[in-house]
Amino acid sequence: MAVYRGKYVLRGLGRISPEMEADLDLAYGACMELKDAFPCEMCGKCCHQPNIVILPEEVDRISAAAGIPLHVFMKENVIRTSDGRMLFKKTGPCVFLREDMRCGVWNDRPEICRDFPYGVSMLMSRVYLAIVDESADVIELTGYMDSSWPCTGAIRSSISEKVDRAREVRRKRTGAV
Repeated sequence: MAVYRGKYVLRGLGRISPEMEADLDLAYGACMELKDAFPCEMCGKCCHQPNIVILPEEVDRISAAAGIPLHVFMKENVIRTSDGRMLFKKTGPCVFLREDMRCGVWNDRPEICRDFPYGVSMLMSRVYLAIVDESADVIELTGYMDSSWPCTGAIRSSISEKVDRAREVRRKRTGAV
């Protein structure tokens, strides 16, 4: 199983070739540009996602920020999946989403929350596909996104330009015309 940047699991691949890594870097760069250009509007919609992943190194920090003893935090808020990942238990919205739609552990929130939606694997994989397959329409590839979310509009308004720039970089790197 290949892992990109220590967090993106590429199931079905034993390794990432240098060419693929360069293309993934282009997709990652495009997504991070979005994140920098369109910061979180704190609408709270992403806090309703079913699979909020917690990395092992985040557990102590989040439980401390929440003011919950670690053993209680793990028992009441975390489940382990069959593949070894840790997730917040599904509680409707995340247990840390307050009534004012703000995160109760904002400064110590999990990395996936910091990256959402721009740096998560769903968008990254679609941007990657659009970069390597020039016939792919990146807007079509984002069809899974909920149009009522503020970040969806931000993504769709500027992702084509970012993909076009990445495609040009790729063409120059690979010698394609």
